[in-house]
Amino acid sequence: MIRNDVLDLLPVRHAVPRLLAALDGRGTAVLHAPPGTGKTTLVPLALAGLIGDGPERRVLVAEPRRMAVRAAAGRMAWSLGEDVGGTVGFAVRGERRAGPSTRVEVVTTGLLLQRLQRDPELAGVDVVLLDECHERHLDADTALAFLVDVRAALRPELGVVAASATSDAEAWARLLTVQEGGGPAPVVRSEGEGHGFSVLHAPPPAGIRPAHGTWVDPALLRHVAATVREALARHEGDVLCFLPGTGEIARTAGLLGGVDAEVLQLHGRAPAAVQDAVLRGAGPGGRRRVVLSTSVAESSLTVPGVRVVVDAGLAREPRMDHARGLGSLATVPVSAAAATQRAGRSGREAPGTVYRCWAEAEESGRARFPAPEIRIADLAGFALRAACWGDPTAEGLALLDAPPAGALAAARSVLAAIGAVDESGKATGRGVRMARLGVHPRLGRALLDGAAEVGARRAAEVVALLSEEPPREYGDDLAAAWREARRGGDAYGARWRAEVRRLERAAASEEEGGAGARGGAGEDAVAGVVTALAFPERVARLREQGGHLMVSGSGARLSEGSGLRSAPWLAVAVADRTARDATARVRLAAVVDETVARRAAGHLLRTGEEVRWEDGDVVARSVERLGAVELTVRPLGAGADPALVREALLDGLRREGTGLLRWGREAVELRERLAFLRGAVGGAWPDVAEEALVERAEEWLEPELSRAARRADLGRIDAGEALRRLLPWASGEAGRLDELAPERIEVPSGSRIRVAYGEGRPVLAVKLQEMFGLAETPRVAGVPVLVHLLSPAGRPAAVTADLASFWRDGYRAVRAELRGRYPKHPWPEDPSAAAPTRHTSARLRREG
Repeated sequence: MIRNDVLDLLPVRHAVPRLLAALDGRGTAVLHAPPGTGKTTLVPLALAGLIGDGPERRVLVAEPRRMAVRAAAGRMAWSLGEDVGGTVGFAVRGERRAGPSTRVEVVTTGLLLQRLQRDPELAGVDVVLLDECHERHLDADTALAFLVDVRAALRPELGVVAASATSDAEAWARLLTVQEGGGPAPVVRSEGEGHGFSVLHAPPPAGIRPAHGTWVDPALLRHVAATVREALARHEGDVLCFLPGTGEIARTAGLLGGVDAEVLQLHGRAPAAVQDAVLRGAGPGGRRRVVLSTSVAESSLTVPGVRVVVDAGLAREPRMDHARGLGSLATVPVSAAAATQRAGRSGREAPGTVYRCWAEAEESGRARFPAPEIRIADLAGFALRAACWGDPTAEGLALLDAPPAGALAAARSVLAAIGAVDESGKATGRGVRMARLGVHPRLGRALLDGAAEVGARRAAEVVALLSEEPPREYGDDLAAAWREARRGGDAYGARWRAEVRRLERAAASEEEGGAGARGGAGEDAVAGVVTALAFPERVARLREQGGHLMVSGSGARLSEGSGLRSAPWLAVAVADRTARDATARVRLAAVVDETVARRAAGHLLRTGEEVRWEDGDVVARSVERLGAVELTVRPLGAGADPALVREALLDGLRREGTGLLRWGREAVELRERLAFLRGAVGGAWPDVAEEALVERAEEWLEPELSRAARRADLGRIDAGEALRRLLPWASGEAGRLDELAPERIEVPSGSRIRVAYGEGRPVLAVKLQEMFGLAETPRVAGVPVLVHLLSPAGRPAAVTADLASFWRDGYRAVRAELRGRYPKHPWPEDPSAAAPTRHTSARLRREG
């Protein structure tokens, strides 16, 4: 019996007629319904004609998570008074409960993508409802783009509804253009009629350190636990607490010991019994519950009995180092949209209360929506799907956000390396097979090649371990975790066995009589082979200084006490590296040998000469290298490629500067004269600043540079002679060097005094008496010389760039100070009219 009394209470019912009309008239629609309005429960039933008076349709509902798939199917079947598997069914990877009478089938978005790629027409399906689009999962974005293509080219009658609680509905509507020039899809809005909730801010105490990577300050978790205790004391009903990950859930559960409530831990890996218990509500005794949950409970799930939400304010997002092939998780402040979703869980059955563990002033600083996964995640799976769809560049796909060019290029490089795409980026037959396996392309390669190498069953068992990381208590040794999964009777073990069966069936037809570890090889060897096939860039060699070096170039470290720390070679299955870490932290790895490493990462094997500037000189060697890992090294000596040696010397000059050359006094002075002319005259006079000389080293250091082989040879190059090659010989200006910037200037006494150009302007240091009778300051290239007037003993007495002014105003004070100290030298009252001299007064009299 249909539970109309329950369905009639769902606020979204008022929007259903408009949604059906939009779908009938345009074929597409966007449904915007706030959290708690019942869109996931009621709308699919109405679209299928199971309630109301609409036509009978077969509806496919796509949810972002497996838990949401089961919950949504269960809720709809209950609303019809049936069990799951009849009118309402579901399918997730490795499990399907549906039959001929199924009118509404709920699937994960990943499974929807697989169906689209096997059967783009979705034969037998009338309407597809993409739920929770606002979460911006990559699979959902991709599925919607494919559905737009299907409607445009194959099945214009296929109905498509994008449903969202908190998102930019107009943007989705523009993507779902009805036809060329037909305008955006209609947007149908449902007003929320829930019980509502009040928001209380409970900021943590001062001194909480920001989260980074997957680390969260324990002080914040203590504050969250205290807030949960306060919520239990002040309010009725169950408490739903949002935390970023399973580790924080476990630690917070420990902090809640002794509370008068059942503490449940809800996350994607929670045992089915726990998930079912959470979704059923309180047990027979009616004991209150505290549900500690990751973001899986943000949407598509109703947790019965919840009246209070405690939000820690954090979420986990994927991050990808595309250059290293390393993924990681980042803990970030939850977006405003996600916070609204979380808050909505409290007011579904009665007025609720939300405790936000951050200051109210921080609300405006939060991102409006979660970061689209396409911007931050590994795109290898997306790139393969796009290639199989016939659009390798993804430029023709209807996406809200285009994939970042660098990330897409890195993904396509991975696909090319494993043979999934050809040189043009089109999917190969092998790539099509990988796309249908329902695992990451890397794991698809490991499954297909591993089946031929070690047998389909064992390849499937290892790939199943790699597709869902085993619990941390299994340890970091993949082979040991494999044995534990085989023995284990836990929830992970059950899921693992189901996945093994699915993968074995997929791989069996590919199995061929191979070599290597097949047959009698032990589990450690098999685990290493399959892992290396999946992640060849993560094959790692032990370093002398400790730790391992992956062939990708990243350092790798294992935890203290790990039995893998001394392994000469590893194939790293799970590792992450945050922005603050210099090396990757290894979570799961398998032992391999060099033979396996060479075979798995063969596309990275290179042998050749390496000549580089290292430790202050040229180092030349012949190196066999597996990516960043050096396998064999042999010194080259004098047999190195001259072109490589020359480039290494240039690199040395870039690093250490022109001081590597021989700079005599004449060379230094020539450089200073040229620098002066560059500033004073400009034109063709060369720039001799350090950066400019290094940039033009190939011009002025030949042919000596090509003859050099090491640092000592650079030290024998006369920099002054080389610098003259930069003079403007072609224009004839070079011949005026001594005229424009002379080395010496003749002063009134007849002495030829050296001019210094090192201070940016010409400087003439001369004894004061030798300048008597000179009224005007000497000039060089039109620039007045800065005259340093010296005492008879050669000590500074005065500095001037205007001799006439000095004779008139400054000389009197200098004369008064020095005539008593140097009485034997002439100190005329009018120096501008006196005869210049280099001698004492007595000698002048004798010579006169």
